Amino acid sequence: MSARLKTLTLGCKVNQYETEYIREGLHRVGYVDADKSDEAELCIVNTCTVTNEGDAKSRRAIRRLARENPSSRIVVMGCYATRAPEEVKDLPNVAEVVTDKRELPDLLGRFGVVDIPTGISQFGNRHRAYVKVQDGCMLRCSYCIIPHVRPQLTSRPVPHILDEVRRLVDNGYREVVLTGVHLGHFGVDWNLKKPKSEWVRLADLVHQIAELEGDFRIRLSSIEATEVTRELIRVLKQHPEKICPHLHVCLQSGSDPVLRRMRRRWSSRMFVDRCQMLQEALDTVAITTDVIVGFPGETEDDFEASCQVARQVGFSKIHVFPFSPRRGTPAADMSDQIAAPVKADRVARLSAVEAELRQDYFQRLVGKRVQVLVESRVANDAGFFTGTACRYAPVEFPATPEHEGQLLELDCHAALDDRIRAR
Repeated sequence: MSARLKTLTLGCKVNQYETEYIREGLHRVGYVDADKSDEAELCIVNTCTVTNEGDAKSRRAIRRLARENPSSRIVVMGCYATRAPEEVKDLPNVAEVVTDKRELPDLLGRFGVVDIPTGISQFGNRHRAYVKVQDGCMLRCSYCIIPHVRPQLTSRPVPHILDEVRRLVDNGYREVVLTGVHLGHFGVDWNLKKPKSEWVRLADLVHQIAELEGDFRIRLSSIEATEVTRELIRVLKQHPEKICPHLHVCLQSGSDPVLRRMRRRWSSRMFVDRCQMLQEALDTVAITTDVIVGFPGETEDDFEASCQVARQVGFSKIHVFPFSPRRGTPAADMSDQIAAPVKADRVARLSAVEAELRQDYFQRLVGKRVQVLVESRVANDAGFFTGTACRYAPVEFPATPEHEGQLLELDCHAALDDRIRAR
């Protein structure tokens, strides 16, 4: 009988990709996915350490798998495993702790995989696939632990990425999301060793993927404002049929004093300028972002500055987070920590701004034609489906089961609070 496998992923898109990479490799040597009710011989847990709660969730997940699969071997990888390997080793049934994601091919080799894959060809039952193109972050934002556990910049070879995208498209995936620990640093590790005339940047990679044949689209995951370059914008403009007119550009705060305490690399003015440059070049481009409220020392004026920048840019979506002190980061030890009720109030107020801006953006899409990835049937309505527009807006529309997983061109005719209706 084939050995049974269970995988569990906590955290980011990069983790989800890496779990799929390991899962696919193990399938090559006879492992099969265990049903939820069946016991597995091997469990892979990919952990997160972005917050203290991420650590706790990772520990709970490992203990639960050990209880439900008492005879299993558990292999733990991910950022929590890197940050606290000894802590992880003491958890029940843990047989191995992988502290460096560059060791994943070696891990597969230890399980008998001879033909080590250079990428993936499936992404579970999803309609979109994540494609990891780089690893590592060399920034030192004062609130973030990730550069301490993934400091080494590593970019994947372009031929491997192109082959992977071709396989995914051939296997029916109609959206590929380029992701990395710091996506905008793709190629930086190579470029440091080359003359500038030979540099390879994110824009070059996106252009080469967009040149591939096939019915699919490309979406970029989170990037920084400094990485919204003229070269990248030119590539987006050159391939409107292949590249989603949507960028997730991380703001974190609209206050310059707070940005300095966060150790960010730009002013709020520079951030707004880059977003406006993007908006001038692309029709109704969607710009989404992350904002942390209640950072240590954030005054009411600082918070209002974040609201003002949000309105200046006109984000189509804002992920609002209350500041959560992360042990091991400078921000956790800063004075002037903000009280929880103040943070909660600011989350609510910025969320109200976000809802207003989202509705404004949805209204601007009414009357426009958008490309939608058909994802799931609307509950209790057999004739309607939901999907995601190229501009990262949720859309509801009439369709049939045969359309699921496909790209459709639809006309937006109404904007609701939380979605767009199209036909």
